Amino acid sequence: MEIYETNSEIAKRKSWLLSLIVIVLVAIGVLIVLQVIALAVAPFLFNITMEEIIGLMSGDFSPQNGRMAMYFVQGIGSGIGFWVAAYVIMRFIDKADLHWEEQLPRFNIRGAGLVFVITIAGMLFNGILIYWNSQLVLPDFLSGVESWMQEMEAQLLEFTKFLTDFQSIPELLVGVLVIGVFAGIGEEMFFRGLIQPKMHLYTGNAHAGIWLTAFIFSAIHVQFYGFIPRLFLGGMFGYLYYYSGSLTYPILAHIVNNTFTVLMVYASNQGMIDFDMESTDTVSYPAAIMGLLVLLAGIFYFKKINKPNGELEQGF
Repeated sequence: MEIYETNSEIAKRKSWLLSLIVIVLVAIGVLIVLQVIALAVAPFLFNITMEEIIGLMSGDFSPQNGRMAMYFVQGIGSGIGFWVAAYVIMRFIDKADLHWEEQLPRFNIRGAGLVFVITIAGMLFNGILIYWNSQLVLPDFLSGVESWMQEMEAQLLEFTKFLTDFQSIPELLVGVLVIGVFAGIGEEMFFRGLIQPKMHLYTGNAHAGIWLTAFIFSAIHVQFYGFIPRLFLGGMFGYLYYYSGSLTYPILAHIVNNTFTVLMVYASNQGMIDFDMESTDTVSYPAAIMGLLVLLAGIFYFKKINKPNGELEQGF
């Protein structure tokens, strides 16, 4: 069960629409403010002009310190931004308590090891979802929308390739910190820590709450040809929280998922392994099936070892 104890009027079920509007406005506001701060500070830290930073965002990746500058902007504006947005809403609007004194003791080595296995298995199964999603073809009357989606996807892919084209170990470590750690903590605090218990409350159903949150989590990334794989990951993270009552597990899973991908890209760029994040032409069905079986078994066992142990009920 998620832990989100609050008696605030705005957090009650009857105020669901107002609560969601406030969440959207606060989140957008916080992300914009931190993004602006990061953009203002980056030129002084990385010896880069504002024009060059704007150029980086539009596809000109030539500036010497561009990659580190963008990591700084991404880390502050997104990863830390989501955490700050969640904190502001929980602390000052909902006046909620996540009861970390209850959550942290639920984290243990056995559970962490199981989460690692579940995450890797989920990545194997996700390969088939990535392949299926990449084959998406819209009806002819939506051809204009499809062309726009493909153009957006191509731009995002180029930017991602730039960010992960690590030229040194320090760049790799910063990439792991921003893409793995900051994103893992910030996004899980916001989506699983804040949004999921609210969706659970509003729908009256834990599973509906998990998948609605996963839908929002995937949609907010605006990656059309990666929507289904990210929806699946959001659901997986959601069940890890729901079955354990501790955000530490979905945070760990998110960090492992992102960091493992970053390391694979780095190893591929160094010629150590054959891995192409652009390729969606083939899929290993045996690996995907094996991943699904291990994932289901892992989730089943994870739920079993995290039987209710006096967790707090939601205080809505």
